[in-house]
Amino acid sequence: MEEKTEGQQLAERLSFDLKTCWETVKQEDIAEVEKFSVDYKKFIDRGKTEREFTAQCLDILKKEGFIDIESLISDEKSEKLVPGAKIYLNVKGKSVIFAILGKKPLSAGINIVGAHVDSPRIDLKTNPLYEDGGFALFDTHYYGGIKHYQWTTIPLAMHGVIFTKDGERCDICIGEDESDPVFVITDLLPHLAQDQMQKKASEFFRGEDLDVLVGSKPYPDEKVKEKVKLTILDVLNKRYGITEEAFASAEVEFVPAGKARDIGLDSSLIGAYGHDDRSCAFTAWRAVLDIAKDNTPGKTVICYLSDKEEIGSMGNTGAQSRQFENFVALLHAKSAAYSEVDVRLVLSRSAMLSADVNAAFDPCFADVWDKKTASYCGKGIVLSKYTGRGGKYGGSEASAEFCWKVQNILNKNGVQWQFGNLGKVDKGGGGTIAYHIADLGVDVLDCGIPVLSMHSPFEIISKIDLWTTYRGYLAFLKDC
Repeated sequence: MEEKTEGQQLAERLSFDLKTCWETVKQEDIAEVEKFSVDYKKFIDRGKTEREFTAQCLDILKKEGFIDIESLISDEKSEKLVPGAKIYLNVKGKSVIFAILGKKPLSAGINIVGAHVDSPRIDLKTNPLYEDGGFALFDTHYYGGIKHYQWTTIPLAMHGVIFTKDGERCDICIGEDESDPVFVITDLLPHLAQDQMQKKASEFFRGEDLDVLVGSKPYPDEKVKEKVKLTILDVLNKRYGITEEAFASAEVEFVPAGKARDIGLDSSLIGAYGHDDRSCAFTAWRAVLDIAKDNTPGKTVICYLSDKEEIGSMGNTGAQSRQFENFVALLHAKSAAYSEVDVRLVLSRSAMLSADVNAAFDPCFADVWDKKTASYCGKGIVLSKYTGRGGKYGGSEASAEFCWKVQNILNKNGVQWQFGNLGKVDKGGGGTIAYHIADLGVDVLDCGIPVLSMHSPFEIISKIDLWTTYRGYLAFLKDC
């Protein structure tokens, strides 16, 4: 083997030049990477909405001995929490916060990993069902940032919650079982699309036109005016006991039907709906759950899985609400003598990884990336010092001190990390829940998984990045 020159050795020592994690992973860990990916695929297949994902988390948390903190607050006789205590807060069935109390007092600060569990989708309007041209259709309003045309002519599944007149809750899931029918948004055939094809992509398919086809069979009564619509209402009434009025309060969402799948002849990638941001939510959730099975952590650790990030973290289940702050206050009230000042100090001494995905470099669209600061599939967990648009507007920026601290933790634990900015400076950008938590005085750094085809109905991640990100979150929670 040829001996390296002095310059080559110096370049190795001083440069930041990463191989893929597949080249550096230990052979004995390959099976663990695959097993972790299988667990993840099963989880997101069952959790395609924020409600379904949260429900799965809550079921397992309860089985693992986590206690609802609201039950402790309502019970005046309940004792103070002690190190090792496992508690959770169910935020209206759409968001969840859970913690393991550490050996150190809360005043030492808390280690947090926070992600979001909502994804872009197609929602129903409040009066959606209509008949036209011999078809029954649902009128919709899309949720989050999507390319409208990507949601046409693909199988869709109907998920959601709807209430009867008597207040009985009905959970809907149609289109995921192989025996179920699926739904679709139709498109125009090329032969008649000359005018359509001349439009800009943003105008090619209007949001107002994303109507879902739901049936075509007329009800057998000549005296009925809208026969096909009545057939659909009859089916829904027989199955769920609902009438058309129920849509006014319903939360019904259309998402891509089908399961997560391996991609590539080498099966190194995973294609699925909702990697943004359920891939980071799953890895964060698993990291805290695995800490719960281990010894009591030094500092208290929290996993915060929020809702509504795709539309600005609004509402009482989003990160702009007081729910996270309230949870920390409840923790303090049940573990020490409560003081508002002390709660503020706890937050100011805490640290968080904003667990959100980043856009992976795509060689088919290379012109929108700065290759020097792009994130790459297969090269590990992505650290984004800042987010936002243009002049860093609407984002968060971590301090040099905190960035170094996180990088040092990952290095010490043998977790490969990479830089990641969302495209060239004036090509776009984005934000996460980071700046909402930073507003509370918490040190926050964006940190997650690189994703191809983000916000599409079928996003792509690398299995090795999924596993590396889990290990990164685990190291941070234990050592920060």
